[in-house]
Amino acid sequence: MTISVVVPAHNEERVIAANLHRLLADAQPGEFDIVVVCNGCTDRTADAARAVPNVRVAELAEAGKPAALAYGDTLAVEFPRLYLDADIALDAASARLLAAAVSEPGVHAAAPSRRFTLDRSPLLVRAYYSVWELLPGVRDGLFGRGAIAVSAEGHERICSLPAARSDDLAAHLAFVPAERRVVSGAAAVINPPRTTADLFRRRVRALQGTTELAGAEAARTSWADVAAVVRARPAELVALPVFLAFAVGAKLAVRWGRFDRGVWLRDESSRALS
Repeated sequence: MTISVVVPAHNEERVIAANLHRLLADAQPGEFDIVVVCNGCTDRTADAARAVPNVRVAELAEAGKPAALAYGDTLAVEFPRLYLDADIALDAASARLLAAAVSEPGVHAAAPSRRFTLDRSPLLVRAYYSVWELLPGVRDGLFGRGAIAVSAEGHERICSLPAARSDDLAAHLAFVPAERRVVSGAAAVINPPRTTADLFRRRVRALQGTTELAGAEAARTSWADVAAVVRARPAELVALPVFLAFAVGAKLAVRWGRFDRGVWLRDESSRALS
């Protein structure tokens, strides 16, 4: 089985080669059909990707993830299909598990578990994620993982969706629970923000995306969700004020229009060189 992998990339020179090498390190010949779509890049992302063997690279002049995904789809040739953010590290074994999941009858979308590298993040960022990861919607959702695999039928479903800032949340909402799966044996390695300012920008961007999607209310954090976390893990009471401060602050920033929706609130600190 060949797995087509579409990787949209905007100014990811610092991380893309390492992440592509991670995916291909244990790959069999012809196992992966990888297309990197560099969009609006002003750095050497395309050169870095082309230096990795068995990777095809396309370039778009304008920045924009939806357009990059759509163009990548025209170049990809196989199913299952995996959409992988350029700043996410996923190995071949995890990609195989995702492909196997969407090859099962009735399962059309699958995502890996999250593995955060929090050792370089400040205490407040770590406290936020200690609560966020336990939220019911976050535990079960396909979003916020940087990787989603789809079957041919699942691909048809998401291709009919309008372009959205929160494309992973839109994909999650396109499938009922029985049609989607989080594969615990697969892991996406995610570099969280290394500054509190970048975490705040991430939360504002995520909330802006949520407000644009019809039906996204079900994915929003409720007070009942927070209470469930505290009941299950009383120790998280210490981190709860930090989580609430970021959550409420981001909500107020969006409500008051403190950030232009046309500006992509990119977190650069998570892409910093080690």
